[in-house]
Amino acid sequence: MNEIDRERERSTERDRSTSDEHTVEDLLRRHAPQVLGALVRRYGHFDAAEDAVQESLLAAARQWPETGVPANPRGWLIRVASRRLTDQLRADEARARREETAVRLEPREVRAAPSEDDTLTLLFLCCDPVLAPASRIALTLRAVGGLTTAEIARAHLVPEATIAQRISRAKKRLKEHPFRPPGPGDRDARLAAVLQVLYLIFNEGYTATSGPALHRADLAREAIRLTRAVRRLLPREGAVTGLLALMLLTEARSAARTGPHGELIPLDEQDRTRWDAAAIAEGTAVVEEALTEGPPGPYQLQAAIAALHDEALRPEDTDWPQILALYDLLVADAAASAASTDSADPMAELGRAVAVAMVHGPEAGLDELDRLEARLRGHHRLEAVRAHLLERTGATEAARAAYESAARHTLSIPERHYLRAKAERLGQ
Repeated sequence: MNEIDRERERSTERDRSTSDEHTVEDLLRRHAPQVLGALVRRYGHFDAAEDAVQESLLAAARQWPETGVPANPRGWLIRVASRRLTDQLRADEARARREETAVRLEPREVRAAPSEDDTLTLLFLCCDPVLAPASRIALTLRAVGGLTTAEIARAHLVPEATIAQRISRAKKRLKEHPFRPPGPGDRDARLAAVLQVLYLIFNEGYTATSGPALHRADLAREAIRLTRAVRRLLPREGAVTGLLALMLLTEARSAARTGPHGELIPLDEQDRTRWDAAAIAEGTAVVEEALTEGPPGPYQLQAAIAALHDEALRPEDTDWPQILALYDLLVADAAASAASTDSADPMAELGRAVAVAMVHGPEAGLDELDRLEARLRGHHRLEAVRAHLLERTGATEAARAAYESAARHTLSIPERHYLRAKAERLGQ
């Protein structure tokens, strides 16, 4: 074998190793919430179970690339995590009652009932009413969605330290609170928090707040899967149906949002033939159903807006007056429930400002942005919309400065490249 052949063989081996690492990483991300849900459902002790799951994930990350992925990766992770957890409980001399319980535990694979989804069980557990609403959401995004503390902070428009404190408080509270499986009454009480969490997970998947990729398909798909599961539990709940429709109609455009090199393509420049027609058809049918299930709430209204965008064959066909009317209802609904700061959505008002600009002109849209300045100061989306509207008015230099400001404030690499390219074009 000559040197060229040996180098090709080494290159093939490196490519295979890299592929294996990605496969393992994807498997661990997919199974982690299910493993945690299984342990918590079986043993309780949320905080200790989470530590045990993390140890099992580390063990898998070290062993699987060398030994190969086991036939039942979820069962392997549960067995290893169970051993770690029972060992920890046995060694915890300060908690005599846990010690007594743990001694009787035999490490074994924990099997869920055929109709039970451990991820869904974990989802409702994290939204336990004993936790403050903000803590429920932060903990669920971390445990179920797999988001980092920084990503959760960006989604909530709050400092990272605030989210870290919320997660810490939630874990401490769950440690003190006796574990009990969520029942039908709990599902009703936790539904609003559960839906908000699913919406935030989907948003992080559809438009990642940081990193090299605009779209994190794994998070978006997981949010849709979990929302379908919740809808099976509550088939006539308008908010659940509306959220599923919103996700389907939004995700239907994902293939057209990026170019061949991962660059961002805005809505009005997308090749609409690449939109997922089947997802749009399903989403449209689901939103029609959602609007018959009681007074429309925020998810139903946002789904109706998404349907109007998806139904337009060309950007100029978009029914902006109808979209503005729906945004008026959406903002009024948010104002009516503004007693809870976590339910307030300044992004709805930002979307309304865009609709105002499309119906009444860019100057009217800029006036709306001025009213949002105090709430969204420094947020890249506010600056990006301002830049676009300034560009439409002909204020080239001000638009360029706004694009540059938006680029500085986003942690998403594709968004940053897009915004800087817009600024450079105006500079020329």
